[in-house]
Amino acid sequence: MTTPDVVPTAPSAPLAPTAPTAPTAPSAPDLRLTDLVSGFGAVDLTEIQELADLQTRVDRKYVVPTSVLADLLADHQGLRVLEIAGRRRFGYESVYFDTPALQSYRSAAHGRRRRFKVRTRTYADSGECVFEVKVKGGRGETVKERLAYDRASAASIDPQARAFAATVLQQALPDARHVVAALVPTLVTTYDRTTFVDPVAGTRLTCDAALLCTPAPQDRSELAAEGGYSTAGHAGLGDQVVLESKSPGTATAVDRWLWARGHRPVSLSKYCVGLAALDAALPSNRWSRTLRRHVV
Repeated sequence: MTTPDVVPTAPSAPLAPTAPTAPTAPSAPDLRLTDLVSGFGAVDLTEIQELADLQTRVDRKYVVPTSVLADLLADHQGLRVLEIAGRRRFGYESVYFDTPALQSYRSAAHGRRRRFKVRTRTYADSGECVFEVKVKGGRGETVKERLAYDRASAASIDPQARAFAATVLQQALPDARHVVAALVPTLVTTYDRTTFVDPVAGTRLTCDAALLCTPAPQDRSELAAEGGYSTAGHAGLGDQVVLESKSPGTATAVDRWLWARGHRPVSLSKYCVGLAALDAALPSNRWSRTLRRHVV
């Protein structure tokens, strides 16, 4: 079963070692987004699974200004929004891991059939953390497995998690144990997610705002020696949001609305686009349109 990646209960602080410094007050876009979702009917996590139980789904991603989101929501008042403990926006923090030579990134950049992604994901509002491994095999099948994880270890991989990752990755990588042994933290992403559901069509829409990508803090000498990468600063989307429609296959009402106004699906991996934005020397043709038009 596919479920929204939201497990909040009560607010708590972000990871101290990796999270960017939070602003002291909500920014104008943050306040506007809060206002935009305030008028929609609410659903809880159980209801959203019942209304849009997408066991097999097609996802389409878009990057649009907040003003476009405002117009879209104004034209789709029948949507309902996930609400838990009075909250409708939920903070996420992900730490991505790769080899010093960036095998995960480069496999995606070159479109290789066998590729993988390893990360921890922390739900900032509840403090819950999971360790996730996603692997695509040679036949195009995708396997995603997760493990409950200690939030205090979110910026590292403990022995149990490495063994777990090796077991999952061996389905597609013959040298899985060697790859997993070499994994180091490479990138941190933070963003806020709001999840909508169309109760009539049984489709979902997620909206990720305030995306920020920063290098994972670590000793980069090993990365440089292995021909890895050299990053500095941060990258984000400014006053834009990432919309992702999720349906059983056919285009959703949101897809058709966006297409009619000239907004087409984009290739967007937060990890790959973030890393490419932070180091122009990395191969990035696959995401060049997204980088050129949207990343700031």
